[in-house]
Amino acid sequence: MAGYSASHRAYEIGVSLLALALFVWLLVRLSRSPAISGWWVPLALFLGILAADFVSGVAHWGFDSWGNLDTPVLGRLAIRTFREHHVDEKAITRHDFIETNGHNLGLSSVVSATGIWLLGPANTSFASTFAGMSLCAMAIFVGMTSQIHKWSHQDQPSAAVRLLQRAHLVLPPDHHALHHAPPYDKNYCITVGWMNGPLKAIRFFQTFERVITALTGVVPRVDDIGEKEALASIEGDDGVGVDGAATVKPKAASGS
Repeated sequence: MAGYSASHRAYEIGVSLLALALFVWLLVRLSRSPAISGWWVPLALFLGILAADFVSGVAHWGFDSWGNLDTPVLGRLAIRTFREHHVDEKAITRHDFIETNGHNLGLSSVVSATGIWLLGPANTSFASTFAGMSLCAMAIFVGMTSQIHKWSHQDQPSAAVRLLQRAHLVLPPDHHALHHAPPYDKNYCITVGWMNGPLKAIRFFQTFERVITALTGVVPRVDDIGEKEALASIEGDDGVGVDGAATVKPKAASGS
């Protein structure tokens, strides 16, 4: 990607190595904690995956919807990548492992560090062990989110990946394709996609958008689809306004 500097790559290599080291440390702490068994184990892992999926959705929504390339720090660091993706969906498939996953592995480091702190060197708490196991699963799936997203855009992912996609254990391509239809306001969760249905049902993102726009006057996604269509997407769902009238069909993304 244009603007991907040597210093930024060095940063991503560094945080990737840090993520690996912290995850191993978390596993060591977990192995020395009180054992949990039975249905507690899959429950802990399930909650960790749900948390990773939710975080992916909030981050995706934030960088897709707010700010622009001129936003201090985040504009060049993150927003540009998300906006480029709407213009060229296949760009992510041309990125190598580090460029694809560096940012997410940095976030995974924070998750692992939280688990390490929570478990402590002398942990005897069942609750801490349960939370640590959830954070372990969360760290894996947060770290792999961009890779999973990349798989959903590949024309020919491996047979193993296709099997996971069909089982909806990672993000399926057809599920994610709904996000790439204007006005780009649905299915933000891109780890496994399990949280998209519940968040849509409670109008989670639209509610926050209405509040933010009411308080600040800032309209989400205005750079991608224009102000009129952006306002319509806040008011309605799937192209239908709150009054039941069809909203204006959004224009194609401008690439900004």
